[in-house]
Amino acid sequence: MNHPVVSLLTSLMSIVSTSELEHGIGVFLEQHLQSLGYTVERTPIAPGSTRHNVYAYLGSSRKTRVLLTAHMDTVPPHIPLTVDGDIIRGRGSSDDLGPLAAQILAAEELRNERKIRAEGDVGLLFVVGEENGGHGMIAANDMGLAWESGIFAEPTESKLAKGHKGQVAFEVIAQGIACHSGYPHLGKSATSTLLAVLNELSETTWPESELLGPSTFNIGTLEGGEKHNIVAPSAKALCEVRMVSDLPGIKAKLREIVSRHPDVELRFVFEYPEALLDWEIEGFEAAPVAFGTDVPRLRDEFCDKRVLYGPGSILVAHGPDEYIRIPELIDSISGYKRLVLHFLR
Repeated sequence: MNHPVVSLLTSLMSIVSTSELEHGIGVFLEQHLQSLGYTVERTPIAPGSTRHNVYAYLGSSRKTRVLLTAHMDTVPPHIPLTVDGDIIRGRGSSDDLGPLAAQILAAEELRNERKIRAEGDVGLLFVVGEENGGHGMIAANDMGLAWESGIFAEPTESKLAKGHKGQVAFEVIAQGIACHSGYPHLGKSATSTLLAVLNELSETTWPESELLGPSTFNIGTLEGGEKHNIVAPSAKALCEVRMVSDLPGIKAKLREIVSRHPDVELRFVFEYPEALLDWEIEGFEAAPVAFGTDVPRLRDEFCDKRVLYGPGSILVAHGPDEYIRIPELIDSISGYKRLVLHFLR
């Protein structure tokens, strides 16, 4: 299907943009937006960093009322683009390059229809690192800007998200004493210690929410030990709690559980709280989502009202068969346009 949003998404998906490798897609977006007449800033997320966010606006005023924002990075591995009828498959098709492309087309159509001003109405912010800690959006807090409203792009099946869970990711690290496995009493098994902690965490009751449902605990990775005939001297697990409330209380409970086990260390990796969103907007369906986003990483004082919206489904994101349907992708352009005009009014 020869539609501008399909052409743009095809170009974006042809560039490897997994987290930490966003340089190429950032340069492409900078050049593409400049060719459309935007003033574009490609700014490092920290002094000396080679990773850059892209911020675009019309005219000379960096300050705009409405922010359209999406993340440039995708999860590994890179899966090349294929087109199957009216379906685009490959990494980033739904999370998050399809929604990102639709935002750009929405802004362009509003410009061409003269429904936004040439300066001060809409800014476009495309960030790195959403998939591994949100470093790009965290850096956006230091831009010296604030927006009345933010429209965050994620695959929400073209519904407004009522809210989403928060997350605390952490490592549990156990230390043991190596010895011959025939004489385990001479050592201490770090893997057995780690399993005891993980079993307790798995059996723990976490908070629930009427809107967002239950908090969930997940053991993501496990590693440890040296050989089958050696009592393991070390072991660790990377885990998370997807939480619906009380981030400080959940961290305190994690510390309490781990503290009951000698020779075990708890190390927090990253965290963000749950997000409750603006969603009662005429003409849009709404539903809560379980995944996390950059929404809570942009501090409240820099963005008053927030919505989360985009084409595609999170249920196929991060998997080997990620895809987006072209008709939904095209329809989402009008959805983004309606949201921009709603907030400008």
